[in-house]
Amino acid sequence: MVRRIDINADLGEGYATDAAILDIVSSANIACGFHAGDAETMRDVARLAAQKNVAIGAHPSFDDLGNFGRTIIRMSRDELESLVAYQIGGLQEAAAGSGARLTHVKPHGALYNVASVEEDYALAIARAIRAVDPTLIYVGFAGSLMRDAADRTGLVFAAEAFPDRPYKEDGQLVERTSPLSVITNPEDVASRVRRMVEAGEVVSVSGKVIQIEFDTLCVHGDEPTAVMVSRAVRRAVEDAGIEVVSLAAVLADKSGKDGTARALA
Repeated sequence: MVRRIDINADLGEGYATDAAILDIVSSANIACGFHAGDAETMRDVARLAAQKNVAIGAHPSFDDLGNFGRTIIRMSRDELESLVAYQIGGLQEAAAGSGARLTHVKPHGALYNVASVEEDYALAIARAIRAVDPTLIYVGFAGSLMRDAADRTGLVFAAEAFPDRPYKEDGQLVERTSPLSVITNPEDVASRVRRMVEAGEVVSVSGKVIQIEFDTLCVHGDEPTAVMVSRAVRRAVEDAGIEVVSLAAVLADKSGKDGTARALA
C-alpha cells in the first residue's frame, strides 16, 4: 500500500470552485488558454496556488476553445511540439509573477487521450517539455505511451489514476461524450479511492478488476460536485493513513527505493 500520494486537479478552466479546491489538493494543473483560461486567469490561479503551497503545472491542450479541448486535431509532431511548448512557456511567465515555478505538465482532454495511445503525440509532448525545462515532470495515464515517451526523452514520469472517472474493461477511461463519464457521488468516489490506495486496483464498468500503479489521483474541477468529491478523495486518502504531499515528494520517495533518482524540481 502506498504511504504518500499527490492529489491533483485541473483548474483555471472558468469555474468558481478553484479557490476551494486549492485548499484540498497538492498539485494544480492550470489551463493555458487553448481550451480554457487566459493570461489573467493563469496569473490569478498561479498566485493563489503559490499562496496555498500547491504545486503548479501546465495543462496544455489542442487549440480548441470551442469544444473545451475535447476535439482531436491532427497535426505534425513538430507542430504539436511548438503548440505545447508555447503553452508551457505562457504559464511559466504567469507563475513567475508570484515567485513560483512549474513542477509538471499534464496534457488536457483529447490531447491526453490521443497521447496515451499514439506514439507521435506522446513524443511531441515529451519533446516540448524537455525543450522548455527538462526537470518538469510529465504527468500521464498509468501504463500509457506517455510513460514510454518520458523514458525515451529522459523525463521523469508520474502515473495518474482517476477516482471520479469510470474505467472501461481495456483500462481506458469512459469517453467524456458519455453521460456516465464522471462519478459525482462523493461516497462512491471515496470507496474507489480506498480500493485504489489499499489494493492498487479499480473495478471497470463491466466488473473486471484492473490492477493500476499511480503516483497521483486526479479530481475534476469542472463538475458541480467538484468540491464535495475532492474533499471525499482527500478524506479517504488520509483515513487510509496516507499523507498527501507534492508530486515531486512522491517521486523522490520512489526514486529512493529503486535507485533511479533524477533531478526533481
